Amino acid sequence: MEYKDYYKTLGVARDASADDIKRAYRKLARKYHPDVSKEANAENRFKDVAEAYEVLKDADKRAAYDQLGSNWQAGQGFTPPPGWGSGFEFRSGAGGGGFSDFFDSLFGRGFGDERGPRRPAGREDQHAQIRITLEDAFHGSTRTVNLSQADGRTRTLEVRIPKGVRAGQRIRLAGQGGHGADLYLEIDFAPHRLYRLEGADLYLDLPVTPWEAALGATVKVPTLGGPVELTIPAGSQSGDRLRLRGRGLPAKPAPGDQYVVLKLVTPPARTEAARELYRRLAAELPLDPRQDLFKV
Repeated sequence: MEYKDYYKTLGVARDASADDIKRAYRKLARKYHPDVSKEANAENRFKDVAEAYEVLKDADKRAAYDQLGSNWQAGQGFTPPPGWGSGFEFRSGAGGGGFSDFFDSLFGRGFGDERGPRRPAGREDQHAQIRITLEDAFHGSTRTVNLSQADGRTRTLEVRIPKGVRAGQRIRLAGQGGHGADLYLEIDFAPHRLYRLEGADLYLDLPVTPWEAALGATVKVPTLGGPVELTIPAGSQSGDRLRLRGRGLPAKPAPGDQYVVLKLVTPPARTEAARELYRRLAAELPLDPRQDLFKV
């Protein structure tokens, strides 16, 4: 049987606080949760993290585990020393709950108060990530989530995505984490082909021609709520931002805005007639756009 370094598994120091241990567990549980993780061997890593947290979050278990000392290294052969565990009571032990032989040898077989109530393994709240679109957040939607259970079966849940939800926010599904625990789904946005999101505001790059920018124009612009007409003022420049008030994501006390960023698109001069037109334009409208670069 191999010794397991639970502190190393969670990536915390041996003197880490309870809060440090909880934060480390939540971060790793989200990273390796089998339902969402693309990491290699995610399921086994998730089980290792859950086992380490089961020990280090419990003051009695952690004290008993620390009694083994810091001279052991992960992977070394290990047998509990004679009389190990005396003076400790593991009333919330999880022996037989799917953890390793190392765990069971310390906490699940013959140690502690066997008459005390046992909490099923995995009772901790579960955390996972759900990726949605900006359209989901704008309109609100219902998404189907498939959850893998310990018995190998898959459970399907219908999750309501509220309007205006933000990246990093969590949706709580009471009692859906297994063994009566809650499941928390952290919101993540899929990249969008048109929009960039900052807070509740949306940014859209809008291609415009030189004459639309110079003379002004009214053009159709996409928004999450449908296309709208936008007036481009005469004399606009590439990089100018025009605001569509209230066209961002829903929010309180007011929805976000959509900012349209003008991007000048120059027609290619593929013919001699087109090149001559550009020569006439250069003569009629002389301009040095780089003159400010060399001012001292």
